Amino acid sequence: MINKEEFRRKVIISAGKIFSHYGFKKTTMDEIAKALKMGKSSVYYYFESKEEIFEAVVLYEANILRNELTTAIKSVESPVGKMKNYVFVRMKSFEKLSNYYNAIFDKNLDHFDFIEKIREKYDREELAILRLILYHGVRQKVFHVANTEYTAMAIQTTLKGLEVPLFWKKKEVNIENRLNAILDVLFYGIVVK
Repeated sequence: MINKEEFRRKVIISAGKIFSHYGFKKTTMDEIAKALKMGKSSVYYYFESKEEIFEAVVLYEANILRNELTTAIKSVESPVGKMKNYVFVRMKSFEKLSNYYNAIFDKNLDHFDFIEKIREKYDREELAILRLILYHGVRQKVFHVANTEYTAMAIQTTLKGLEVPLFWKKKEVNIENRLNAILDVLFYGIVVK
């Protein structure tokens, strides 16, 4: 007898690859079942619909991102190191976690209630992490920030602005250089002091 959670995880991972390759709209339950070498009815036993599978895939990838970010932040002590790790891991993870990325940014998926909830949760979590890094940096007198809330929002907005060119023009973009340029502006500003 197959363990239910183990099978659901297998479906999520397999379907994630298919959604990533074909997109949500073009992926069918037949393709998901075929990839699992099972009948469609077996998949329907664990998931009611393609939408439910997609939601599970997106949440699975969101959890991977959360874990990677937490590990990256905890791996260094300095607030500068934490911010640097956060920015690099966040941007590089989006490249790997395409279903999560699409769920957050694809306007064609807006009609799913769960997508809006995921977007809101992601934004709240990200702002909380950024505020915390900034708060610790201010307390340690490493960052000079008048308002951590507004600064966190500004950083988030900057990162979101970079996502589009980063993922739509993969060939010519050097992600390391762009992220370092953003971090230089963030840490040192552009005004001569």
